[in-house]
Amino acid sequence: MPRESFDRKLSLIQDEILLLGSMVEQAMLNAVEALKRRDVAKSKQIYDDDIHINDRRYAIENAILILLATQQPLAHDLRMLAAMLEVNTELERMGDYAKGIAKVNMKLGDADIQIPIREIEQMAELAVSMLHRSLSTFIAEDAGKARAIPQEDDLVDALYTDIYHKMVASMISKPEIIDQANLLMWVAHNIERMADRVTNICERTVFIATGEMLEMDLDDDDEPENPE
Repeated sequence: MPRESFDRKLSLIQDEILLLGSMVEQAMLNAVEALKRRDVAKSKQIYDDDIHINDRRYAIENAILILLATQQPLAHDLRMLAAMLEVNTELERMGDYAKGIAKVNMKLGDADIQIPIREIEQMAELAVSMLHRSLSTFIAEDAGKARAIPQEDDLVDALYTDIYHKMVASMISKPEIIDQANLLMWVAHNIERMADRVTNICERTVFIATGEMLEMDLDDDDEPENPE
């Protein structure tokens, strides 16, 4: 395959990754908005629409694997395709976090519980902004910006801690809402993990640009399990 053809196919895959990222960003914002409005019907739609995110993820993965198999790229091209596989997976998992928040709202129904929605909205806006910029940085192969974005995760973590303390206080004062408060903690946890996965994307950007495998010091051990 001539270089021009390879570059064209690579660019198309990059466009698809940006589109998948946009779908994930919107799913997260929609999930939080549905929670704010206690809109169960909207949450069910978000939950069901996750299949479109999954389908696009597998289509992108297939396109990358075909390019790897047919071109056997080396050096920078190989790093780019390998990193794209990783980013593609990260985005699909972020979509699962939005789906999980939708599921929480469906389980809450009309339960009488105070939701710390202001903090949840702030977390989601920060995480979505970080994701949007990390993907632009990934495509641009800007290692400098990629190193800077994860520093914003501290703001997300601070909001998560605030929500955690508020939910614990609510459970102490009203033990009858423990189950519902625990569900809301999962909402915050899912958004916090979304921001963590942005850091993984930034690591891949540095890898493409420099060949350096850089770990940006985040705990990745406790993967949230969305409520059954």
